[in-house]
Amino acid sequence: MRVLGINALFHDPAAALVIDGHTVAAAEEERFTRRKHGKRPVPFSAWELPEKSASWCLRQAGLRPEDLDAVAYSFSPALARPAGEMGLDDPWDHLRLMYAEQAPRFLRTALPGLDPRIVKFVPHHMAHAASSALAAPDAEPSSVLVLDGRGEATSHLAGRRVGGHLEPLHGQRLPHSLGLVYEELTEHLGFLRSSDEYKVMALASYGTPRMLGELRKYVYATGDGGFHATGVPWTEFCSPIRPGEAWSQDHADLAASAQKCLEEILLDLVRWLHGQTGDRVLTMAGGVALNCVANSRIAREGPFDRVWVQPAAGDAGTALGGALYLAAEGGEHTEPMTGADLGRGWSDAELEAWLKTAAVPYERPADVAETVAEALADDAIVAWFQGRAEYGPRALGHRSLLAHPGRSGNLERLNDVKGREQFRPVAPMVLADRAAGIFDGPLPSPYMLFVHDVAPEWRERIPAVVHVDGTARIQTVDPATEPLVARMLGSFERLTGLPVVVNTSLNTAGRPMVDDPRDALECFGSAPVDLLAIGPFVVRRGVFFAGGRSEGADVGDGGGR
Repeated sequence: MRVLGINALFHDPAAALVIDGHTVAAAEEERFTRRKHGKRPVPFSAWELPEKSASWCLRQAGLRPEDLDAVAYSFSPALARPAGEMGLDDPWDHLRLMYAEQAPRFLRTALPGLDPRIVKFVPHHMAHAASSALAAPDAEPSSVLVLDGRGEATSHLAGRRVGGHLEPLHGQRLPHSLGLVYEELTEHLGFLRSSDEYKVMALASYGTPRMLGELRKYVYATGDGGFHATGVPWTEFCSPIRPGEAWSQDHADLAASAQKCLEEILLDLVRWLHGQTGDRVLTMAGGVALNCVANSRIAREGPFDRVWVQPAAGDAGTALGGALYLAAEGGEHTEPMTGADLGRGWSDAELEAWLKTAAVPYERPADVAETVAEALADDAIVAWFQGRAEYGPRALGHRSLLAHPGRSGNLERLNDVKGREQFRPVAPMVLADRAAGIFDGPLPSPYMLFVHDVAPEWRERIPAVVHVDGTARIQTVDPATEPLVARMLGSFERLTGLPVVVNTSLNTAGRPMVDDPRDALECFGSAPVDLLAIGPFVVRRGVFFAGGRSEGADVGDGGGR
């Protein structure tokens, strides 16, 4: 069965392709259009489809639209109600419903040859649930928890997977929404709503939750698997941050209070869910599941033995979830995800052709991992472009910026390179078998979706990756699945004694993560990065701008030692 999944209605449009239960490809539209999050989540953009990512998914498998057995659209207009009836202030929401109803016809236009009759509407939160429960390894049976801003008429789903079947147990009706409350706070703190919620999480570490008691009057668990979350008078807590204004301690304290409040409610929800199912494994999806601080508290204090979070937990992941859902409903056995590297990739020959076309001076060293480790040991910042692009918001060793973690100034340096706020942390990657001696938290952690306490004896050794609260959001690297990254980490440890490297996404502020070779070259040329490692090739900044030759390599010939 060949199923194409489509997410389009709200934000982060994406496409995914599942064939015979196996995930073949998945990508977000932003990586093709270079527009952050693909589009803004307003009703007027609801008609926009992930045309480029959908077409690429089909090409990746050598399929045409007419070869598909089904298309999953991750929203069911039949379940929706008018915004006013749900207590939402969104007078143009009816446009979303109209566009969703017409999605089969729009898809026929976007993918010529597609039969619109094979387009199936999958409930939004069921698509989220399937993206997690049906993609997680060793998760049968398991419980599943979904929380985001909104779906058709709810903001939450608690359920269970048994075999290939998903059973919903509870859903919180709108307007109560933890995701929408967090979005409101994001906007109140001067950040971009439905985009910058992770900045609130980072800012929270600089505050104390002194406003928690008052906030609990508006946002709290109801004890029956649901919650109350609406009507927060944010201006009574502190003034909003206007453009150009700096945050104050009050703003950090409000962020800390909201973060603690969220964590408390999530713990109540997972305890209720475990009481219904008794399962050992919890899987999670929805935008709220990208809150790695809350995830860690669930893993540490919750009743489940293991917590697995979908790496594309936001709305982009519903493209994959919708496809997996239809495959499972069609009787297919769905296979777990083996990694997040589901996007575009290029052969060595194709990469070299890009470099030659760009007339870029480059080398092909004997071992790019060793060359990068040497550069990092010399305190270079390295752009790392390897293999297939990641699906989801985390750079996981395929489209990354790397740096030395032992130099405390590298946090400020990287934030300057990327044009980010200085209160934001960067993350460490570490070999899986070395992690337990340095970081205390859920292990393994291959998708950077939990925070870990850094052992006191290591905090001064790797200061660039230690957040103000003594934690780090780590990525563990398994040599079996990421041999090149593991080899680079091993070489860096041999040279420095540190088994950790700084890893942050390869992009600059306000732009999507680098995806294709042109993106990589443009980012390298515009940001103060010292070395570009692109496939087996390296480009050195000094040589790049001098227009000269690398030692031991002719310009554009791929030669070298």
